[in-house]
Amino acid sequence: MSYPYPELKYWGEDGEVSAVFRPAATPPALGVSGAGQSATHYLATTETTRGEFGLYRVEMKPRAGGPKTHFHKRISESFYILDGTVRVYNGVQWIDARKGDFLHVPQGGLHAFRNDSDAPADMLLLFTPGAPREEYFEQVSQLAHASDEERDAFFDKHDSYFVE
Repeated sequence: MSYPYPELKYWGEDGEVSAVFRPAATPPALGVSGAGQSATHYLATTETTRGEFGLYRVEMKPRAGGPKTHFHKRISESFYILDGTVRVYNGVQWIDARKGDFLHVPQGGLHAFRNDSDAPADMLLLFTPGAPREEYFEQVSQLAHASDEERDAFFDKHDSYFVE
């Protein structure tokens, strides 16, 4: 199957200065980078990409665990392992993904990920089209005392549907 180029989004004739540079030394948006800690870096948000995609670097401390099996109805999610071993679930089986491994999960695809190893792991998460995942990352850890209704509303708002 062949897909056409997307619809035209820039109508000018001369281009524009609109690139966004993020130096490697930029501190993470959440957590503490390095030293076996967990951190999330907002590399390209929906705002900076005009809704095209969201790209995040996730540093996972040893034995960090991860979310349970879930799916998204409106966004796809892709994983690219930068370092360490991240266990990814492709809807059928758990796979030990290592540096250079890639997993793409289209809308509706069951998936999960976790770091069960004694070493840190580092990966990129790509969401398409872009969705404001920053609020999800910043608030999901605060759901421990939420009611079932509040939790369901939060996950529905953030297009995350857990099956276990």
